[in-house]
Amino acid sequence: MKLLMLVGPSGVGKGTIVRELRKHRSDLWLSISATTRTARANETHGVDYYFVTRSEFEKMIAADELLEWAEYAGNYYGTPAAPVQDHLKDGDLVVLEIEVAGARQIKQRLPDALDVMVLPPSLADLRSRLELRGTEGEAARSQRLQLAQAELAAAGEFSYCINNDTIESAIDQLLPLLPAQ
Repeated sequence: MKLLMLVGPSGVGKGTIVRELRKHRSDLWLSISATTRTARANETHGVDYYFVTRSEFEKMIAADELLEWAEYAGNYYGTPAAPVQDHLKDGDLVVLEIEVAGARQIKQRLPDALDVMVLPPSLADLRSRLELRGTEGEAARSQRLQLAQAELAAAGEFSYCINNDTIESAIDQLLPLLPAQ
């Protein structure tokens, strides 16, 4: 199965890793998650996320349209199932940028998925990355850092862990784990 879960806390660099990975893998397709959170200034509906209302998201849950879903930092996040299944059938390397609760659900439904936890060099580095990103206020950053500690404690649940101290190092650790193109 060509399904890669990049798992890790907010700010660990999953998106940056995917952008760099695209330079190495022409068969990569990044799943677009649905969320109830408000779009950030630099985000576009249908490109970065599918931004939906809470009611719309709950209808997706009820209709079993999500491969996984979780509530994270006060908002719902989930992976629409149909596009993932379509791209897997086409032979694409499907990548999910996902948090721990969602990854646990995927592992139950699709146990052959490749699960890789992305680790920050330290919690101080993670805090700095979240601050530099500048997308949340202090309260939201603090909440995300608390969640990050719990997520990082679950690293042993995953088949592989890579340290994202530099993007080059993270890619060097990740490429050998991927299925052939």
